Amino acid sequence: MGYRVGVDIGGSFTDFALFDEATQSLRTLKVFSRPDEPGAEVMEGVHLVGERYGIAPSDISYFTHGTTVGINTVIQRKGLRLALFTTENFRDVLELARLKIPDMYNLLSKRPEPLITRDRVFGIAERLNADGSVQRPIDEASVGEAVAAARAAGAEGIVVAFLHAYRNPVHEQAAKAVIARLAPDVPVFLSSETWPIVREYERTITAVIGAYVQPRVAHYLGSLQAALKTAGVDAEPRLTKSNGGVMTAEQGKSECVQMILSGTASGVIGAAYVAETCGVKHCMSLDIGGTSADVAVIIDGQPQYGIGELIGDFQIYIQSVSVSSIGEGGGSIAWIDAQGVLKVGPESAGSRPGPACYGRGGTRPTITDAFAALGLVGLAEIGYSAVTIDREKARAAVATLATPLGRTIEETAEAIIRIAVSGMYTDTSALVSRFGIDPRDFSCLAFGGAGPMMACFLARELNMRDVLVPPTPGVLSALGGLIADIKSDFIKTLYTDLVPDLGGTIRAEFADLEAQAVSWLRDDQGYAGDYTLSHSAELRYKGQSFELDTKIPAGPASAGDVAAIAEAFHAEHQRVYGHCDRRAAVQIMALRLIISGGTAKPGFLRQPLVEGVATPLRHAEVWLDGAMRSVGVFHRADLKPGQSFAGPAVVTQDDCTTVVPPGMAVRVDEYTNLRIAQEAAR
Repeated sequence: MGYRVGVDIGGSFTDFALFDEATQSLRTLKVFSRPDEPGAEVMEGVHLVGERYGIAPSDISYFTHGTTVGINTVIQRKGLRLALFTTENFRDVLELARLKIPDMYNLLSKRPEPLITRDRVFGIAERLNADGSVQRPIDEASVGEAVAAARAAGAEGIVVAFLHAYRNPVHEQAAKAVIARLAPDVPVFLSSETWPIVREYERTITAVIGAYVQPRVAHYLGSLQAALKTAGVDAEPRLTKSNGGVMTAEQGKSECVQMILSGTASGVIGAAYVAETCGVKHCMSLDIGGTSADVAVIIDGQPQYGIGELIGDFQIYIQSVSVSSIGEGGGSIAWIDAQGVLKVGPESAGSRPGPACYGRGGTRPTITDAFAALGLVGLAEIGYSAVTIDREKARAAVATLATPLGRTIEETAEAIIRIAVSGMYTDTSALVSRFGIDPRDFSCLAFGGAGPMMACFLARELNMRDVLVPPTPGVLSALGGLIADIKSDFIKTLYTDLVPDLGGTIRAEFADLEAQAVSWLRDDQGYAGDYTLSHSAELRYKGQSFELDTKIPAGPASAGDVAAIAEAFHAEHQRVYGHCDRRAAVQIMALRLIISGGTAKPGFLRQPLVEGVATPLRHAEVWLDGAMRSVGVFHRADLKPGQSFAGPAVVTQDDCTTVVPPGMAVRVDEYTNLRIAQEAAR
């Protein structure tokens, strides 16, 4: 028995969640992030865990880590200088992409420059047919010429993505062998090994992103492993994955594409666990940290998944938790544009210098400064005493905007908050349309350091059912990584008509995927416990351009029952689109398999309710909703299940501040969550 530790590195703070396997209790901690020295914050946290809680590094039996190193590498364009080898006459795959501009309503919108410019893309003489058969054998001499040209262009790595390689990887493998012989020091990345999916651009860009981030991710993970060993942590670190699972850090060094959305997925997994435990059927998670605000849809305790999530300017086509960025975070800077209009973000103060109110050198006003200037933040210690809020510095920062705008500090600070919420409202409305949901039926589960601070304002605008603030909202992403299952996805592209004769192929391919999955879990991850398998297939009606990922029961999947698979697709098409056609021909694009090995999870104990009105510690004068108001100040640890109180109010705790506007009321539920709703809706 020991301690299971989950770590999440954000733009401002790095969060720790510590689960005691003996007592089933949960402890939390925050330290400042160190973008100047990634990994230093983890070591500092391990040191403080021992200093504050008496937990020795050798007591840590399980260590999970969510990181943004991969996605930041793409955003900052600081990855490996790559060359791309394509099938001859297909050099423009990255340039053409999908012929879409980023903003369809802006005629001046431009597509981003590819991660590999055309001067480093080389055509190779080879060709496979659509069925995978060889039309033209690979010309090894053309590979040699491309290697020489790539090296002359300064390429530090080579991505190989040939036409129809998802069907047959033989030519990509042959090219890799030639490159290894001629340039053994140059790393090679094959699209057929990264993620063998149909559609050339999607497969190519996924392989390119994986290769682009690999050196920085591998270096970071290697440094983390060494630092943990030096600190005395014997547990092999694990990484949260884009699909909401975890894998070993060693695997992460080579399969970087699988953990590119590591950080954002962790929070959604934690939110889904809270929602499932509390019986919240329809939920939108709202994760607001120092740099961004992210939202995800959770139904029946399960996050929604998708492909094509944005990584900076590009989409990546692996299965991942569907998370959408809807706005700025607590550290986002407010400013005035050339036309004299007040704007918020996207630039962030980060952890250093940070918001002005942190007293770490920041002078430009942020969203957090706006709340501090109004008196809503700083009514108690936050950040586990890592931060002392200086309200006067916040007011001075906001004053730099108030003076040119001709407004008071309070009016300007509230305008900053309203602009931020307005942007979130607009982007959330688009998400609502995408999923076809009614926000009035959904709870808003707020977490992250700034989530509870802003959630009520957004929920009020969207007329959501209520806001749920979990007991440790500031470190929920760290908790998500800690409770995530060991999980991986496997795929086999078929791209053929779903006909009765295909049953044997489906049965054999699913059996092969299951063997790969079990080998991965047992041999690569060292997991000896029970596991679950989830089968699905990408299906579409013949003539459709895109497919539906359709869950297939284990029985029909293992038996290759074509009729049952077709019926599952018809039912899914009916559910999603409101119609189906059982007489139409069906195509099967790919088979998918997910394997999951369960991990220990902290139990949220259901406590008896003791009805009553909570008494505030004190009252404070703050500016809220356009006027000075006296608000009750409550300490989260003092609130008991069953207690309630009305807004306006502020709830303080170590990892965040919850702001309750007028007209809203709070009830503490049996799991000690804060349930905040508009009074008319109670």
